[in-house]
Amino acid sequence: MVIVKTTVRRDVLTLPAAAPGPENPLPPLLPLRNVHTTLDARDKEGLPRDMARQLGYEPLGDPLPTRVLDGYGRERTETGLDVIVVENARLRATVLPGYGGRVHSLLHKPTGRELLYRNPVSQPAAFALNGAWTSGGIEWNIGATGHTTLSCAPVHAARVTAPDGGEMLRLWEWERLRDLPFQVDLWLPEDSDFLHVGVRVRNPHERPAPVYWWSNIAVPEERRVLAPADEAWRFAYTGGLRKVAVPEFEGVDRSYPVRSEYPADYFYDVPEGARRWIAALDDEGNGLVQTSTDLPRGRKLFLWGTGTGGRRWQEWLTEPGTGGYAEIQSGLARTQLEHVRLDAEAEFSWLESYGPLSAPADRVHGDWAGAREEVAARLADALPREAVDAAYEAWLAAADTEPGEVLATGSGWGALEVLRAEYKLPGTPFPESTLGPEQAPWLELLHTGAVPEPRKVTPPGPTLVAPHWRDMLETAPARPLAEYHLGIAQWHAGDRAQAVRSWERGLELAPSRWPLLRCLAVADRSEGNTERAADRYAEAFEDLCQERRDDGPVWTAATAALAREAITALLAAERTEVARAVWSRLGETSRAEGRFRLLEAQLRYAEGDMAGVRAVFDAGFEVADLREGAETLGELWSAATGEEVPARYDFRMRPEEG
Repeated sequence: MVIVKTTVRRDVLTLPAAAPGPENPLPPLLPLRNVHTTLDARDKEGLPRDMARQLGYEPLGDPLPTRVLDGYGRERTETGLDVIVVENARLRATVLPGYGGRVHSLLHKPTGRELLYRNPVSQPAAFALNGAWTSGGIEWNIGATGHTTLSCAPVHAARVTAPDGGEMLRLWEWERLRDLPFQVDLWLPEDSDFLHVGVRVRNPHERPAPVYWWSNIAVPEERRVLAPADEAWRFAYTGGLRKVAVPEFEGVDRSYPVRSEYPADYFYDVPEGARRWIAALDDEGNGLVQTSTDLPRGRKLFLWGTGTGGRRWQEWLTEPGTGGYAEIQSGLARTQLEHVRLDAEAEFSWLESYGPLSAPADRVHGDWAGAREEVAARLADALPREAVDAAYEAWLAAADTEPGEVLATGSGWGALEVLRAEYKLPGTPFPESTLGPEQAPWLELLHTGAVPEPRKVTPPGPTLVAPHWRDMLETAPARPLAEYHLGIAQWHAGDRAQAVRSWERGLELAPSRWPLLRCLAVADRSEGNTERAADRYAEAFEDLCQERRDDGPVWTAATAALAREAITALLAAERTEVARAVWSRLGETSRAEGRFRLLEAQLRYAEGDMAGVRAVFDAGFEVADLREGAETLGELWSAATGEEVPARYDFRMRPEEG
């Protein structure tokens, strides 16, 4: 038998793709809506003590210091995407380093079976904590409850010597929500049917940090999903977290994703000491199994369901007629609503394994206990638990190995942090060569103690909000731009009153007033001061229009973003005429976008023009950055027409109330 050595190589994958688009220049002072944060005190009653504690441990208040990615559209063009292929004689893994290191495909070569749901397109949608996200494959979710801010961002990638002397692929980045470096090593031993994935999250700080990790695996939905549990914590889009028996809930076997009508999460309650695994197998008993060392205790099934909204979302994220998907997941905690404490100067590390599994169809699709036993036995034969533990120990010994050839470059934020604190992070270098224009002002603050004033009129760059940067801003000369950044850092820290004072001080001398006015308007809206928020938004938009220098992407993005917020705030204050005036100052290109077509329909509704609302809907539009769980389209249609929501506008993820 010829053994093919494992190779790691660059390649290009051509897909119909919509680019993630430019960043939104407005700092995200409030969280984007997250459907997984709708728990109240009653939901936490009777929960295990550690689970209840982790549910309340440092939930995310906003996606700072990242910026929102909402500038993408729905038009896709054939695009060459850089990929890295890890391959041996048995498996081929295709990785997208420009999209958070997502594994796009995992092909079992002897059978020709694709083990994942491989999305035939790349279409951003507003599912990530900071906006743009794409579906399919395996994604590495780190940060906080939700999809990682790195979903559509580049990560560092390089060849590394594997534990067996061959090659493996290392991915690494600096996760900015929690200020933590992490690495993901993809190791495919020669002639192995299993891809090993070594994960390490480090806390280099002198304070503990909350950690969130879920490996999210998309699989075709025509599968039976099995895990070693008899109960699960169920979260639905009506809200609430409750423990239910599996596989049957309300008389339906939920281990088959296509048997549910509405989307839901099932977090399996895997018993202590049980082997951690989850599998998705087709009608013939073939499919994917994922297992790991014991640290990741959580296993989850997410299903879209067969209802109109679930089907619509499936079409939205891919292409009609290409088949739906479900997600099987593996995480550090029991549920995705929890964050786990990582002590100062400590680390979490573990190993996951992904590969094919086949079992007799009559056993797989028989009673739950028998199906689980069969899958567990087949997994034990294919990859014993001891083999995973041994692979983990071997990988851990190589986790500090310095990378070789660089295959992709991520952001410069890690280099800035390493330069600031002189962290020693063997295995994951963040060289100064990766520093760029976004880091330059903060590098100057670090070296001189002052925030540099901009050399030309332009929207402000991103703000760093971690405690050490906030401390530096506190002592920097109180110039307008420094006050702007300081207020954002204070707001993020929860000191909203002081943030408002900083912005007001900056406003007194600022040559550019609109960024500060907009921050103050957000503060007013969050406090329920609708009228003053409307005033400040109107003033901010007027100031931006006076200051705007060109029709380039930065100013266009700033104008569109501020106009969208201003119109929404003005409509909330019933200032319809002013809202219409803001709308009229937008360019034709912006007004043709789906998100502004929706605003036009909302304007017409506020003006009492129901025929006009209907005309906008009848003409057709798509709001590219529609949020998960959003019901805005259907609510507006129903209010204006009193008719049933057309399927193309129906994104409801829960049954109607009443």
